[in-house]
Amino acid sequence: MTTTPAPSETTVHATLAGGPTVLLEYAGLRVLLDPTFDDPRSYEGAVVLTKTASPALPADAVLPVDLVLVSHDQHADNLDLSGRALVEQALADGVTVLSTPAAAGRIAGVTGLDPWASVELDGDPAVTVTAVPALHGPEGADAPNLAGPVTGFVLEAPDAPTLYVSGDNASVELVREIAARFPGIAIAVLNAGAADPGRFPGRTVTLRGTDAAEAATLLGDALVVPAHADSWAHFTESVDAVRTAFDDAGLTDRLLVLEPGIRTEVPADARP
Repeated sequence: MTTTPAPSETTVHATLAGGPTVLLEYAGLRVLLDPTFDDPRSYEGAVVLTKTASPALPADAVLPVDLVLVSHDQHADNLDLSGRALVEQALADGVTVLSTPAAAGRIAGVTGLDPWASVELDGDPAVTVTAVPALHGPEGADAPNLAGPVTGFVLEAPDAPTLYVSGDNASVELVREIAARFPGIAIAVLNAGAADPGRFPGRTVTLRGTDAAEAATLLGDALVVPAHADSWAHFTESVDAVRTAFDDAGLTDRLLVLEPGIRTEVPADARP
């Protein structure tokens, strides 16, 4: 098992395991995003999803965790079989797992949050997590018989940078709304990859590189950390598309691309 130093209260570190799975060290907490730790395989369903690469880190390398944030539970590229096992063990250990109300109805012990609802986690400092809207495709994609409901999150703590986690959101307009409500966002983890499982012809269900650059302009001077751009066959863009879009938009200094498996400091002003 890999041992990771305890996080400080004001410095953020991020480690990309692969796909949407990122371990964040934030305000003294180890926060895991969308756990996916299976080796390559396919998953049957309304749309067949195929994982193409193993994670850069095994599940035990990210443990222990203090908080798990799940954008949604209905798609294997955000919560695969190994990820579900991790969530179930985390819940058994008393770890808070936040997701959508729909996910809470399917996984006992998960706390489901409606958009703009918040929870405060005990600690020193206390961390407030607010669920924020996300749309997994074009208008109407959140219907249960289509992509279904998804969520993003905003994390806040005294003397720590405000951090936005987009989840599987394809709507730049929702980013605009979130930025208006949280003008102090200093770090944004944006799921990119232009995912296209074929349900919405001509439309992607996560941000394209150009969408991520547009979102960055709405997020003030936030540093953008892209995720969800590797390891799955339905991702139509790699992280290189995000790099190109940020370069073209003159935003190169606003982008931090993580090397999978490498713990990386995420520089940001520690703004409340």
